[in-house]
Amino acid sequence: MKRGKKYIESAKLVEKATLYDTADAIELVQKTSVAKFDETVEVHIRLGVDGRHADQQIRGAVVLPHGTGKKVRVLVFAKGAKADEALAAGADYVGAEELIPKIQNDNWFDFDVAVATPDMMGVVGRLGRVLGPKGLMPNPKAGTVTMDVTKAVNDIKAGKIEYRLDKTNIVHVPIGKVSFGSEKLSDNFQTLMGAIIKARPAAVKGQYIKSVVVSTTMGPGIRINSAKITG
Repeated sequence: MKRGKKYIESAKLVEKATLYDTADAIELVQKTSVAKFDETVEVHIRLGVDGRHADQQIRGAVVLPHGTGKKVRVLVFAKGAKADEALAAGADYVGAEELIPKIQNDNWFDFDVAVATPDMMGVVGRLGRVLGPKGLMPNPKAGTVTMDVTKAVNDIKAGKIEYRLDKTNIVHVPIGKVSFGSEKLSDNFQTLMGAIIKARPAAVKGQYIKSVVVSTTMGPGIRINSAKITG
C-alpha cells in the first residue's frame, strides 16, 4: 500500500518496536495526526479468545465519559407511548412496520444506531439480513433492545459505543477526536479498557489482552504496553 508524504513523516515519530505507556501513546497519537480534519482516535484490541465459540464471544457497550465527538443519529422501533417517549428523549427517527419497506426497498440508512422495544423485535427481525451486516441490528447485550427507550437514547447521545469481536478476534473502537486532548482521550481509553476487562469470558485461559494499538483515522499505529493493562 502506497503511503503519502504526510503519513511517512508522522510514522517516523513512532518507534515500531516500542511498547508505549498509555499516556505516552495518547500524546504521540495526537502528534501523528496530519489530516486537515479533526481525526478520530481509534483503539484496536487483540484478545486471547476464540470468537468461534459462543462462550468466548465479546460484545457489549460502554458510555465514554467524554463521548466520541460524533453526532449520532438514533432510530427507535417503537409504538404508542414508547414511540412518544423515544421522540421526547431526542431520537432522530421513530417508527414501526412502515420502516421495513423504507429500509429494505429504498435502502434508507440515515441512522447510526437502532434501538427497539422487545415487542418490536418480531418486526425488526425481518430486517436482520440488511441490518446485521451493517452492525445496526438491535441487541440486548448492547442495551439496544429495551423498554427503557429514554435511557437508551440518552446513553447513545451521551457517547455510548458498542464493542464486538471481529472475525480475527480484534475489537475496533473509536475513543474520541484528536481535538479532545490527552486528558479526555485517556479517560475514554481507561473506561473502554475497564469494560473490555470486565467482559472477559470465564472460559478464557491465559493472556486475555494480547495487544493494544492506538491510531488516528489516517495515522500510523502506536503499540501500547498491554502488560500494564490488567487482564
